[in-house]
Amino acid sequence: MPEVELDAGVIEYQDTGGAGPVLVFVHGLTMDGSVFDRVVDSLTPHYRCIRPTWPLGSHRIPMNDDADLSLLGLGLLIGEFLERLDLHDVTLVQNDWGGVQVLIANGSAERIGRLVLTSCEAYENYPPGVPGAAIKAAARIPGGLRTLLFGLRFTVARRAPGSWGWMSMRPVPKKVMDAWFAPATHDRRIRRDLRKYCLSIPDDATLLRWTEACGTFERPVLVVWGREDKIMPIEHGRRLSRLFPNAALIELDDTYTLVPIDRPERLAAEISAFVPLD
Repeated sequence: MPEVELDAGVIEYQDTGGAGPVLVFVHGLTMDGSVFDRVVDSLTPHYRCIRPTWPLGSHRIPMNDDADLSLLGLGLLIGEFLERLDLHDVTLVQNDWGGVQVLIANGSAERIGRLVLTSCEAYENYPPGVPGAAIKAAARIPGGLRTLLFGLRFTVARRAPGSWGWMSMRPVPKKVMDAWFAPATHDRRIRRDLRKYCLSIPDDATLLRWTEACGTFERPVLVVWGREDKIMPIEHGRRLSRLFPNAALIELDDTYTLVPIDRPERLAAEISAFVPLD
């Protein structure tokens, strides 16, 4: 995969190329851009789709020892990525993680033309729900992350309620999940990076302030949320759609948090209708 050197370290990314509007995808914790595979398949060749592997636990290249991998640092990393690739009028497509809101609140949004926020962290819901609490607790215990990840080798653990069973209605293919969990399972430097993030979440007052600051973003926003989501409350999607001055809300049935896994064709169709072709 192509690589770009950022202040925190080397970021790998996939780029379909092409002259169409640029979509940059933002995945969640312990996964990579492959969560959007079926969405991207539907959007190319009309759009240029760029999928970085953000350093959230499934990255294969450890970050620099002194890298700022806090929630704030990683949110700003999104903006640095856009700058280094000299991308303009970008549509950011986010799922699960809430780094885009952190960037909007604390960094520069001048390169961002539109936002697509699909069932993601918002307000004080960082890290989200029972799965988020579990990984945060594991990060506080010596060896905890490694033990948690080794347990996730088993399908019964992956599909358990309160685990990845609440992330998607349809199981993520085993080969895909194996690839997601392998870096942090087998490389202590990746676990170090993941631990930095998990232990960096600020207090609720700060999280709420950052989310509310997004109300200054006046460009178009599409909020796509699963009504039955067990981790990202549907009310957060509704609140976000009211917070942004120029936002539309799509509520979906038959999906949990991972809308790109449960409803890829519908998500691609909504993105196509939202982002005009040149």
